[in-house]
Amino acid sequence: GLATFARSCTLHGLGRIFMPGAPVSHRLLWAGAFLTSLGAFLLQAGERVRHYAAYPHVTVLDEAESHVLPFPAITLCNYNRARRSQLTPNDLFWLGPELLAVGREDFSHYLRALGRPPDLAGFFPSKSYDLGAFYQRAGHPIHEMLLRCRFRGRDCGPENFTAVSANATGTATAMAGSAPGRTHSSPIPGWLCPGQGLGRTPRAEQVLGLWGDETSFEAGVKVQIHSQEEPPFIDQLGFGVAPGFQTFVSCQQQRLVYLPPPWGDCKATPIESDFFTNYSITACRLDCETRYLAENCNCRMVHMPGNANVCTPEQYKECADPALDFLVKKDSEYCACRTPCAMVRYGKELSMVKIPSKASARYLAKKFNKTEQYIADNVLVLDIFFEALNYEMIEQKKAYEVA
Repeated sequence: GLATFARSCTLHGLGRIFMPGAPVSHRLLWAGAFLTSLGAFLLQAGERVRHYAAYPHVTVLDEAESHVLPFPAITLCNYNRARRSQLTPNDLFWLGPELLAVGREDFSHYLRALGRPPDLAGFFPSKSYDLGAFYQRAGHPIHEMLLRCRFRGRDCGPENFTAVSANATGTATAMAGSAPGRTHSSPIPGWLCPGQGLGRTPRAEQVLGLWGDETSFEAGVKVQIHSQEEPPFIDQLGFGVAPGFQTFVSCQQQRLVYLPPPWGDCKATPIESDFFTNYSITACRLDCETRYLAENCNCRMVHMPGNANVCTPEQYKECADPALDFLVKKDSEYCACRTPCAMVRYGKELSMVKIPSKASARYLAKKFNKTEQYIADNVLVLDIFFEALNYEMIEQKKAYEVA
């Protein structure tokens, strides 16, 4: 019976509980110890099963060397959104009340500050206004901004840049990088230093800023360093570079790999978009905001992708800006963008020195046919380079694997 099974069982302590002739107190002591051990084992086993059912993961950090690293996309935007020389009374008529916070009664003062004739007699505004055409005409074209550019020891120029968009920060331009067939975003000029880096000497032309809430109090260039596979989001992810300084940006590539559900929460499926082929948080956000404005305002902002009509100044003020504010503050679920399962980002370290030196100021002024003060106020040098030919690999892995 049970006593015979207990004596032959190899489970420690069970035979002593049913040992014939043993004192009852001795058998009860063994029974208590056996049940306590069994309960502790079952509790620990249950906890391990629950932990496994939660699909745990670990994060592994490694550093690897590479003989070739694809250079990132470099996006630059001038803080000044419009050139003074390109503003017209018609621009002021259409943009003044809505975007510049300039009332009709202040038009003459504003034109005088621009260095334009303040007399509006005989002026007749256009019947309609194209805000996209305004940014193309009044923005900062790369051929006027770029003083010198070098990439990997070779000269580059305006033909290597592509206009990306005009957004809340300014006018953006793009430069081709190291991957064949790829276009990199970037918006103002520059010069390059030797080695793997990208140096630019942009001229950050300081113009009369926009008044009101849209006023830019900064002078210089905003820069974003990002993967070639994702569009720029420079107004939120960029850093500033000031004229009168040479800024050195040392980069290190970081490759991140996340696990899909149920171990993690990354997005493993392709993006469903009419505008982007590769999924990223930025692409998801731009796609979502573009669709949201198309549904609610029947137009798109200048920096948004697609062929829909660009919002008029009135639509910007009355619909587009309030709609995006509502989207961010009240309807965050509409644009819930998950982290991609694989992404590349770039760590950065910045340092800078003052330019020009006293010895070079006269030479630069003569070379570019500008005054020494103009060089100090409007020219900057930007050097972007890899600190070393290696990259960080940050990878999520399953804590338990079933062989």
